[in-house]
Amino acid sequence: MIPRYTLPEMGALWTDQAKLATWVEVEILACEAHHELGVVPAEDLAAIRKGEPPTPERVSEIEATTDHDVIAFLTAFAETIPGAEREVDAPADTGESTADGEHPSRWVHYGMTSSDLIDTALGATLARATDLVLDKADRLVAVLKRRALEHWHDVCVGRTHGVHAEPTTFGHKLAQFAFAVDRGRTRLRAAREAVAVGSISGAVGTYSNIDPFVEQYVCEKLGLGIEPVATQVVARDRHAELLSALAMLGASVEQLGTEIRHLQRTEVREAEESFGSGQKGSSAMPHKRNPIRSERLVGIARLLRGNAVAAMESIALWHERDISHSSTERVVLPDSLIVADYQLDLARKVVEGLRVDPERMRVNLDATGGLVVSSRVLLDVVDRLGVSRDAAYEVVQAAAMRTWESGRPFRDTLAEEGVELDEEALAPERFLERHHVVRERLEALEP
Repeated sequence: MIPRYTLPEMGALWTDQAKLATWVEVEILACEAHHELGVVPAEDLAAIRKGEPPTPERVSEIEATTDHDVIAFLTAFAETIPGAEREVDAPADTGESTADGEHPSRWVHYGMTSSDLIDTALGATLARATDLVLDKADRLVAVLKRRALEHWHDVCVGRTHGVHAEPTTFGHKLAQFAFAVDRGRTRLRAAREAVAVGSISGAVGTYSNIDPFVEQYVCEKLGLGIEPVATQVVARDRHAELLSALAMLGASVEQLGTEIRHLQRTEVREAEESFGSGQKGSSAMPHKRNPIRSERLVGIARLLRGNAVAAMESIALWHERDISHSSTERVVLPDSLIVADYQLDLARKVVEGLRVDPERMRVNLDATGGLVVSSRVLLDVVDRLGVSRDAAYEVVQAAAMRTWESGRPFRDTLAEEGVELDEEALAPERFLERHHVVRERLEALEP
């Protein structure tokens, strides 16, 4: 992912050096498990622990010959491991290594295949990265809840099909996004559990050359579950679940961004993104204040959806394994987590800095001359005149259409139909008499 959309903590997880460090972590844990089984001598384990993650440059140099990234890594890692010092081979104070055939690095990757290393390390990285995204989601829920409660009583018009409908409040608008992000993080928590697995079961997953204890030990130390039936690789529906959860969460953020973009339109102007001192909206038009951050939220959601499709395409592998998924995942897994992390952080900043204009909301609410209360007027006519709903609908609609076409107040056109209503009956606040029920649900939402 390009640096523009990469936050430092998330980006640090996906560097080549971080990947090699996690690979070293897995290999050392596997050696520890083999030591517990009596396979790796204590002296050799101590030497292996002194090994350091090789540099990406050294691995690339070796890979230019091997054309195999894991073998290149193993070779480079072995170069950092000092030779074991054994009393039977040399005096303890000479510092001489054992013979080449007994170099401690022989225990590294013992009984393992490449996918054991790659997928187990990937499971650890995905879990760590998802935790960062979940933290951002928690923060977004918290700010949406806070600002929804702040604007709970700011009455504005609700819109369906882009057309004025009934009165609502700006707090209600923000509350729906708080719950949408909350549902998204619930799905993401489940997806984290799905991808936080490892497998160290050898070629085609039968444990033919490795004790299952090694897998159990390594995964437990890394906080991972175990793939119950590995076919040399961890099942890729897990990764598709993660990217699908990210895409759905991103779509909820997209909905928030789309709403803000509409509200910031010149004709509406009920809310707008913050506009800082020195900020410029257009290279040509000095007056411009554009919802660029909200537009960015929308664009990122498109990336997340596309990557989710790519992950689904990677579920069906040939037989026990192939690597058609590998090239795809090298791009879509880090990119999705990086931009999801960025998107949620940006959304939080947008909501925190959002400028809300209750007076403009009232102007827009009154713009149609009272038509936004037509549904309550309909019920009032049914109740007061004792006529059928269809008959009442014809009366109210006739008055409403004249208001639409002439701009005359709805109260006046109703009077022409013989429906006399006082100001209280036409007050938008009548629609919010039971609104406290929704507020109570919001107050109970865990940030």
